[in-house]
Amino acid sequence: MAAEISLVRIDDRLIHGQVVTAWLKYYPSDVIIIVDEAVAKDSLMQRVLRAAAPKGSTVVAKGVADTIAYINGGGHDGEKVMLIAKGPEPIEELVDGGVAIKAVVLGGMGIKAGRTKLNRNVSASEEEVNCMKRLVEKGTEVGYHLVPQESYIPLDKLL
Repeated sequence: MAAEISLVRIDDRLIHGQVVTAWLKYYPSDVIIIVDEAVAKDSLMQRVLRAAAPKGSTVVAKGVADTIAYINGGGHDGEKVMLIAKGPEPIEELVDGGVAIKAVVLGGMGIKAGRTKLNRNVSASEEEVNCMKRLVEKGTEVGYHLVPQESYIPLDKLL
């Protein structure tokens, strides 16, 4: 048996007010895993993210391979896990590595060089868009949902 994924969210801010106040209420989680190779090696950033999470929350940062091992490796049976990544690429790597991800919620993906604005909060490069399309082709639902109370917009309507 494996850990249970409560929510998968793409948000380049990782943990911030919306994750804490809105998403955890709708998707209670025992552990928040930041799926990011750089953050997994940055103890200062990990401390900052733990401080941003609600009291009692367990926040860990792992690379893709360690996240796959955590989710599918046993020892965490029945544990509810929220996965957060800065972009879609690590999520696709998780799916390709055997992690069963039914849906991905797009949150904030800020504007930066090489990205095109898709809506007020999501900008994506051509490769990021292609990655999200591949996730959909692999059976993972992808859509924009800033906070649970707002309307959900599926990827095809966002593009």
